[in-house]
Amino acid sequence: MKIINQNTKEGLIEIVPETLDDLWHLSHIVEVGDNASSKTTRRIQDNTGDKLRSDRGVKKTFYLGLDIESISFQLFTGKLRLTGVITRGPEDLIPLGSHHTLEVKLNTPITIKKERWPKWAINRLNQAIDASKKLSAIIVVLEDDTATLGLMRQFGIEYYGPIKGNVSGKRIVDKNRQKNIIQFYEKVVEAVVKFDSIQNIVLAGPGFVKSDFYDYLKEKHKDLAKMSVIEPTGSGGRVGIIEVLKKGTVEKLTAENRVAIEMGAINRLLEEIGRNSSKIAYGMKEVKDAINMGAVGELLILDVKVADDNMGDLMDMVENMKGNVMVISSEHEGGKQLESLGGMAAILRYQIT
Repeated sequence: MKIINQNTKEGLIEIVPETLDDLWHLSHIVEVGDNASSKTTRRIQDNTGDKLRSDRGVKKTFYLGLDIESISFQLFTGKLRLTGVITRGPEDLIPLGSHHTLEVKLNTPITIKKERWPKWAINRLNQAIDASKKLSAIIVVLEDDTATLGLMRQFGIEYYGPIKGNVSGKRIVDKNRQKNIIQFYEKVVEAVVKFDSIQNIVLAGPGFVKSDFYDYLKEKHKDLAKMSVIEPTGSGGRVGIIEVLKKGTVEKLTAENRVAIEMGAINRLLEEIGRNSSKIAYGMKEVKDAINMGAVGELLILDVKVADDNMGDLMDMVENMKGNVMVISSEHEGGKQLESLGGMAAILRYQIT
């Protein structure tokens, strides 16, 4: 993510999103009621007399601005769409006041205008810029002849695989078994090195395959071995990846990783709930009351709640009283647990009645 122009007096920031993580961050920085301007493509009716073209219209690209009414980020397609009323554009091509959906594209500048940029939104923008294009960790869960990868993105876990080998069981006599094991390991290596700027690799899974794979890396791929750690898990596949996250392994390896930090915060909250602590609040009403009393030391809020009415004001209140605000992604297990608690929770400075 890059900021190419900023005018705080006018409430304008022009941004260039560069990665899928950037689009995800923007989907929670942009709010209903903001104005967004960027290049867009729209089908315009053709009046040249060509009936076929007149019926279908002609696609034209131009600069357009709109007041945002709804925001949609689709994780699996990687598309961020902003829908609203057109406020700016070539009036000979489009009627002002009509509706349009602006698809935010990678490496294409977009200008966001807010009446006021709250502190939490600026912080979130700076976090996205700092994270840059780094993929802070890959979790590789290995079983006998299957590997599943968990890519630690800012928006959550992106699963990759499974990668399948053709390794027979140890009890089966197979003269090609060792050759097949090496071919399987190389398939896993090939999958891992596709991703740039990896900081850490966690090798996990039940049994001894993860350790054997680590030994193979030390012999054949020393650069990957240096950034790898081993973490035992009771399960394979995606369940094994979630197990690694709950252990806090990735959080220890890289404090910058947002998902691991968020999972750690949720686990701290759940531990307090498990102890029947009186210094927690969850659910919209309880948390709002705690904020208004100045009792919130740490606010956890689900990303889909951020755009709701007055959420920005409440988050600002917490930060103005020296509290910490953490926006939790709804795309990972911790976010789903927070959602079951009403989408908002707080760890309090002191007990309230």
